[in-house]
Amino acid sequence: MSDQGSLDLRVQPRVAEAIADGTPLWWKIQSLVSSSDDLFIKKLSRNDTSWADDTGKHQAGFYIPRPIREQGFFPDLIASNPDKPHIFHAEFNVLWPQTGETTLSGMRHYSNKGPETHFTRLPHTLFRNLTPASLLLSGKFKATIAGCWYWMIVLDSADEEAELLETVLDIQSGFHYALFSAAQFEEASRLQQDDKHELIDRLQHAIRNGSLESTAREYANLPSPQIIAEDARAQWLRKHGLDHFDPWLIARPGDAIMEISRDIEFTLYRKYELRRRAAELVALLSGKGDLVTSVVNHFPDIDRLLLSASQQRKTRAGRSFEHHIAASLEAGGIRFVEQAVTGGRRPDFVMPDLRTLQSRNRAPSEALVLAAKTTLRERWKQVSSERMDCEVLLATVDDRVAASTVNEMAAAGIRLVVPESLKASNETDYRTSASVISFRQFFDSELKASRPFLLR
Repeated sequence: MSDQGSLDLRVQPRVAEAIADGTPLWWKIQSLVSSSDDLFIKKLSRNDTSWADDTGKHQAGFYIPRPIREQGFFPDLIASNPDKPHIFHAEFNVLWPQTGETTLSGMRHYSNKGPETHFTRLPHTLFRNLTPASLLLSGKFKATIAGCWYWMIVLDSADEEAELLETVLDIQSGFHYALFSAAQFEEASRLQQDDKHELIDRLQHAIRNGSLESTAREYANLPSPQIIAEDARAQWLRKHGLDHFDPWLIARPGDAIMEISRDIEFTLYRKYELRRRAAELVALLSGKGDLVTSVVNHFPDIDRLLLSASQQRKTRAGRSFEHHIAASLEAGGIRFVEQAVTGGRRPDFVMPDLRTLQSRNRAPSEALVLAAKTTLRERWKQVSSERMDCEVLLATVDDRVAASTVNEMAAAGIRLVVPESLKASNETDYRTSASVISFRQFFDSELKASRPFLLR
């Protein structure tokens, strides 16, 4: 049974303030982390959450992977029933800051059934209607609060807090679960410390000798998206001992594209981005009175600068994805054209060419359109199979697309192409959908088997 009630947090006023209603969730997380030693983060699978939306078919709770159970984050499991020595269990109080309640939660492991441990007795509302690839964040307090050693927060992957957590801890595209120290969270950096110190020294030196304006101009020149994309692919090829980004030689081309665009290239980009935006902010605020006055007076300029940075980051991500798909098609000897204008549209990739696509005498199978979007949301509706008279496929590395959206796209005549690991994952809604194929299937079935004339 749940042991729920109001919280007595008088011994921890800072945490009590963070948990209070109306406090932004990210502030709550920061305060809770500062009162914790270790963190556990898991990308929730569909089995971890489906019970909340369909309580009649699944036991309530999520699964704790065996490696996590054995690393000492959670209490040790014991077998206390001599008649059932295969059942190991533990019970402990958990604080749920999003609802302000505590639960006497349980862990149960059936050693005769498998390696995973089931975590039960928890607030159902937090697990309902979650977007695929949402996150569970848990911490172990340094000292008990409200009788609890543990706290847990559920982050919907469609919300900004999930993106912030992934950013702070540099969570990569292939992440499933891991333990982190609270120090990692608090000290996590987008750059290595040496790089950051070098940037600070450079800007401070520029302020002292009056060269801040020229330094800001120097950092303003970011490498072109194509150059950064090429550098990222070169890193990936070196790592895997390959000379060419050939999809016929790469076992999982979609996973390769995802790793390069979401992980390697973004790491490169944010290094340049920090230099540019930090220099712009310093130049904007330097020499204009005290810091508070300068920030208040120039807030509109700061707001515009940060908005520009956000928009550029999103645009770069989209172009990055397209660059790597194009490189894969080119290396694979596939006939295509990019951004061909047709009827007011500009499909990302037309195969084999625009003339064939616009021909009135061709069969529908003689042309193919491939669109590319890193994230979908409602943007997939910009891609339409109408008036194309050919197969339209949409490539993405978005692991947050719900089954209802997949079905809606299928009804509109659009099939998804996703990385191999996302197609097979229990954390997405792609696995059982016939209208979702992997990049491997795209190259093998849609091109080589069904349209060999597209290969040079």
